[in-house]
Amino acid sequence: MRFDLITLFPEMFAAVRDHGVSGRAHARGLWSLETWNPRDFTTDVHRTVDDRPYGGGPGMVMLAEPLALAVEAARAARLRAGADAADAPAPVVLLSPAGRTHDQARARRAAQGTGAILICGRYEGVDQRFIDRCVDEEVSLGDFVLSGGELGAMVLMDSVVRLLPGVLHDAESAAQDSFNPALSGLLDSPHYTRPEVWRGEAVPEALLSGHHARIAVWRRDRSLALTAARRPELIERARAAGGLDARDERALEQRAAAPAAVPSAKPAGAD
Repeated sequence: MRFDLITLFPEMFAAVRDHGVSGRAHARGLWSLETWNPRDFTTDVHRTVDDRPYGGGPGMVMLAEPLALAVEAARAARLRAGADAADAPAPVVLLSPAGRTHDQARARRAAQGTGAILICGRYEGVDQRFIDRCVDEEVSLGDFVLSGGELGAMVLMDSVVRLLPGVLHDAESAAQDSFNPALSGLLDSPHYTRPEVWRGEAVPEALLSGHHARIAVWRRDRSLALTAARRPELIERARAAGGLDARDERALEQRAAAPAAVPSAKPAGAD
């Protein structure tokens, strides 16, 4: 898998390329990253990549031509490197507040592909003609605005890279992620580690029992409780998709009837 970044700040990507899980995977050759600075595709002495918006208004808008030339160079380099087939080019993705929200399902789909060319916008935005002509998809991380697309691109890449085969030491780790189909798309349950008692608070007894079925029930119940408390729309989505069984529904009914509790704490009647 290969990601090509169109960015004015290529040095920022050392964070995802050189560190942590994604950095180790990069060092092992499980994925690669190339950066392309639009300033390198300008023709004026000032290496201009932005200009004032037509119609007036605050801020500046990124010029279409340097971005388009950078994308063309990235596409050609990917072909030369064998990262893409001529009839199956990688998608060009613009990080944008107007895009569809990135989620775990999208990360899983992307992990099956060859990568992407990611456009990291800056200033007030990007010339719409470039978007119409060159961009295949716009992606957002949520309903907020960043100073540029670089941070969003790093988040997107990390979410995809960790799903590649061989990246995580334990492949089951990804299967237990929040939003994963193995959890019916719900939030993961709380986690505990040593010491067994920390500042007077003990690890739930069920997790110390060594009884795998009992532990699985505990985790499922906490997953349901946490999701119902914090992301109830995920419960409805799982229900509509047939991801909740009769036991799940009983657990949710019992939780709704019980006194309100801190979602990460033990619900009433828990071990």
